[in-house]
Amino acid sequence: MQTDIDPRSLIGRKAFDRDGHKIGTVDEVYLDDATGVPEWAAVRTGLFSRDAFVPLEPSELVGDALHIPYERALIKDAPDFGVGRHLSPEQELQLYRHYNLTLPPAPPDAPDRDFGRLAGQEEV
Repeated sequence: MQTDIDPRSLIGRKAFDRDGHKIGTVDEVYLDDATGVPEWAAVRTGLFSRDAFVPLEPSELVGDALHIPYERALIKDAPDFGVGRHLSPEQELQLYRHYNLTLPPAPPDAPDRDFGRLAGQEEV
C-alpha cells in the first residue's frame, strides 16, 4: 500500500475483499513501532459484529475504498484483539500466521520489536 498516505485518512473508508464484497468500515489503523509505517487496519465487519484486523500490505487504496486481497471468510476469521489498544508482538505474530505473511526482519539496531502502535497515539 502507499506509505505516504496519512493513516488517519483511512478511518471510515469502506473495505472490500478480493472478490469485491464489502467487508465493513476501517475503524482503526495501527503503525509499526519500529518504522512508523501503517501496518494493520481494524475493519468493523457489521453493526453488531466485531473488528477484523487486516494487513495493509498488500492491500490497496482504490478511490475511497480499501481493497484487501483475501477472501471475506478469512478476514472475518482473523483474530479480534479489540480496538484502541496496542498490539503486542504475540498478537501481531498471530495475525502474520493467520494471513500466511512473512514476518519482516527486525531492524539491525533494534533486537526487540514492539508492534502495532495505534495511529494518532503519541509515545510517552
